[in-house]
Amino acid sequence: MEIKGKIALVTGGAKGLGLAIATYLLEMEAVVHVVDLDANAMATLPDDIERHLLDVTRPDDAKVVVDKIVGKCGRIDILVNNAGIIFSEPMVNIMNPAGMMHDYGRFRDSITVNMDSVFIMTSAVVEQMVLRRTKGVIVNISSISACGNEGQTAYSAAKAGVNAMTVTWSKELGRLGIRCNAVAPGFIGTESTQKALNETIIKHIQSNTPLRRLGLAKEVAQAVGAVINNDFLNGIVLNVNGGLTI
Repeated sequence: MEIKGKIALVTGGAKGLGLAIATYLLEMEAVVHVVDLDANAMATLPDDIERHLLDVTRPDDAKVVVDKIVGKCGRIDILVNNAGIIFSEPMVNIMNPAGMMHDYGRFRDSITVNMDSVFIMTSAVVEQMVLRRTKGVIVNISSISACGNEGQTAYSAAKAGVNAMTVTWSKELGRLGIRCNAVAPGFIGTESTQKALNETIIKHIQSNTPLRRLGLAKEVAQAVGAVINNDFLNGIVLNVNGGLTI
């Protein structure tokens, strides 16, 4: 699919990786819409990016925003499911006897924001694609942690679920002309990564990455563009991790 002139929706697109993806698609001359919960961050977006305040874990609200975009633009060609939060918590923390086991509420919250939101937004957008016979593209942002990363039970489970949904949808939706792929970044030098990991862990990751550095947000955005552009890519999880395995 040629990106130029297409209607693209990026979730969690007001900052970090999502902003890099939205900006890249804008550079490729797409009409870009962003949904995000951070009103302050959205206020700083370029004027040529449309913005919509939305909690992507709320199905009814998601449908309202998607209907609004389709009402204005006539369709949505590209959905990038980027919204999510990096979350780390060990299954057992022997240093905290009073709360030694992984908290179920925080586990459930991580699954909701990192996996359920992908289902919710895809459901709302694909409905419009099918009704309008749009040959669209879904790109889900997964993670290297989908392989199972120590200390990230909930986050790893959510991203593994995203990968499974990606492959499932590629089979179901492909026959309708809708492709679905995922991009799985390794450790990217974004603000969320800096907040989630301390300097010692980041240095350890860099030393174990064959390219000896963290990735750039734009490199992930370029990978998103690649899976959109290639019309025979369907059902893949594209790793963008500098050769790192966990």
